[in-house]
Amino acid sequence: MSNNSWHPSLSLSSPSGRLTGILLCLVALGTQAAPIKLVEQAPLEITRADAETILIDFGRVAFANLQLKLPENADQEITVHFGESLKNGRIDRKPPGTVRYNLTTIDPTGKSTVIAEPPADGRNDQLTHSNGRIHPPAILTPKEWGRLYPFRWVEIEGWSGELKPEQIVRRSSFLAAWDDDAASFECSDETLNRIWELCKYSIKATTFAGIYVDGDRERIPYEADAYLNQLSHYYTDNDIEIARDTIDHLLLNGTWPTEWAPHMVFMVYADYMHTGDLGWMAGRYQALKAKTLIDRRTDDGLIESKKADMKRTDIVDWPQKERDNYVFTPRNTVVNAFHLEAIKLMGIMASELGWKDEAKQFAADFAASHEAFQRTFFDTQKDLYRDGIGTDHTALHANLFPVAFNLEPEGRGASISRWMAERGMRCSVYAAQYLMEALFENGQSIAALQLMTADNDRSWKHMVESGTTITWEAWDMKYKPNQDWNHAWGAAPANLLPRYVLGAEPMKPGWELASVKPHPGDLAFAKGKVPTPRGPILIEWENGVSFKLSIELPHGLEAAVSLPAADASRAVFLDGVEVPARRQGSRWILEENMRGSGEFEVR
Repeated sequence: MSNNSWHPSLSLSSPSGRLTGILLCLVALGTQAAPIKLVEQAPLEITRADAETILIDFGRVAFANLQLKLPENADQEITVHFGESLKNGRIDRKPPGTVRYNLTTIDPTGKSTVIAEPPADGRNDQLTHSNGRIHPPAILTPKEWGRLYPFRWVEIEGWSGELKPEQIVRRSSFLAAWDDDAASFECSDETLNRIWELCKYSIKATTFAGIYVDGDRERIPYEADAYLNQLSHYYTDNDIEIARDTIDHLLLNGTWPTEWAPHMVFMVYADYMHTGDLGWMAGRYQALKAKTLIDRRTDDGLIESKKADMKRTDIVDWPQKERDNYVFTPRNTVVNAFHLEAIKLMGIMASELGWKDEAKQFAADFAASHEAFQRTFFDTQKDLYRDGIGTDHTALHANLFPVAFNLEPEGRGASISRWMAERGMRCSVYAAQYLMEALFENGQSIAALQLMTADNDRSWKHMVESGTTITWEAWDMKYKPNQDWNHAWGAAPANLLPRYVLGAEPMKPGWELASVKPHPGDLAFAKGKVPTPRGPILIEWENGVSFKLSIELPHGLEAAVSLPAADASRAVFLDGVEVPARRQGSRWILEENMRGSGEFEVR
């Protein structure tokens, strides 16, 4: 393993509008990217593809280049091919979309060791799009490392004699602080285990730039991508810096979709819940006000979409064909749901910071907007949300976001979630994060797990069985023909499985109090390690004749425990002794929080 690491200072570009408060501070200090390092990796397998070509497999895709120790007295040109995709036993040299293939040539004359890297690619160091719109600069890795490129396989032509393992090293970039042992997950469904491993590695592999980027095509952060990445990073590793550095970068380099801006509020709030760092949140609070869509709020308390918004910036889902035929209107459900969630969280943060007047104002704005939201968008005949004002169309997205944000009328979450479960995965890998949250939270855990492992091309099982080692930008090439194969926003199960199947989430900032609320679905068992700033939570459960749960909590962390309640169950026992618990619907809620370790049984 190399000790090379890098902590770059990023160039700053002014966002549209006025910089205030924290933004001025960030301009003065400069935002940073978390330290990254080069890791030297040996090949997994070296074989002869044909008489002239050596095929090398490194097992997984990584952002990397090669170090080659050349044969003595070599004087023949060597060609090195890099690829993400294999076709008929050879690197696919004409892969679809933004799936990567490239090559370079080496003159070995007089050289003993060389760094083999692909040529420059304008797609990920561009400053403008081809249509002339200003575009944030790509996040670049250290120039002295050479160009890094996502690849798993290498083909070498022109090599003299045998290629020995010690003659080739892949130099891969990862977050310097990454800890492979920080988290684990295993359950009775082997497909889910493979999905977890794929998604966990996807989070690790895409830390290569020290900032959460959108994959290889552009190598820039987008707010929604970054939020999903942040959630999954918290459940797979102990680092918090890369999320914070991404937040600070995006506060200065916001992107264009309407609903992406409120994700900045989500990101800062998620940091606060994970770390409990009130000071860090306070330093970004003022800058977040402009991210709530408040500038588009009208007298009726709703967010207005003009023609340009409906045509381009109101995104609903991405790519466009993943919108379940959503009808865009001047007042639409999805945009208003994001506004409501953003001002709700802003009110919580204002209260935590002791800014009572602002907390009251956000609470009042939320109440007014929520009432207008229900009156305008909820169809009481269908018991579902319509897409917007002036249409009776009911897309999946008009319901999954309100339910994920707990905006639905009281008592309607279960029925809406049943409807969504029946509709299936009519959304992208991005919106699937919110769909899964809505299903797990509203009694549809079996359906959520079935959607993850479905035998179709709109599931994570499809990704796993494709052979990819990093999650995709879309469910399949046919849904987004230009997609890349190294997109962390496709890795939602990395947070969903520990949050819901194991059941661990923070209830108070900094994990002072955790919720342990397993959703077993139809699984027989699950176990794993959930990282927190206070130390790991160890959880293991069995779902048989009775439900048994073993928990080991780190020092200083308490847990509120909620357990599945089978119809015939009558009580909850901790280490063999009955403990006070109340039956609430399909769950047993313990009356007292637990500390330390113990084994529960529902029987």
